[in-house]
Amino acid sequence: MNATEYGADFAREFERASGVLWKLERAQHFDEGDLPSYLAMLDGDWDRAMELAEQMRPGFRSDNPDHMDFRRIRIVEEPFSPYVRWELALLAMRAEEGENSRVVPVSAVHPYEADGPVPELVLFNPALLYEVLYDEIGVHTGARKITDPDFVEPCIPVLASIFDEGEDLRTYCARMRVA
Repeated sequence: MNATEYGADFAREFERASGVLWKLERAQHFDEGDLPSYLAMLDGDWDRAMELAEQMRPGFRSDNPDHMDFRRIRIVEEPFSPYVRWELALLAMRAEEGENSRVVPVSAVHPYEADGPVPELVLFNPALLYEVLYDEIGVHTGARKITDPDFVEPCIPVLASIFDEGEDLRTYCARMRVA
């Protein structure tokens, strides 16, 4: 499905979701379009990027409803790309607003990367997984929706294991002096 179809489908599924929702992010750069904080970061204005990110904070809480445990796994390569440094600062804000995020080094997913980098994933339940798609420069292009429990369900313990290996995002960001 294209990006518009995915956005609408995701919104419907998110509205009715409960329990654990998994998100795995592997890429070290995404193109965030005309998002003001992102553009300020690209311009090298870190202070402005963080001021603009702070303005986004009220929306972060609504992204984490009480009936859901949103668990993000952010894979990082060091040294950080400017994008990852910026995103980690935003993800720390999201964690302060209820998101349950962990950071794992790229080495944690190497066993799963024999055929290339692990994909960007969002897993809602044992019968619903999205492989989120991007072009070569990181522009979101859509998603592949997978509803076969025989394929999706085995992904849950893998994501849980990677998550358990991770470090709390806020602790990681403080240790690495991200913000």
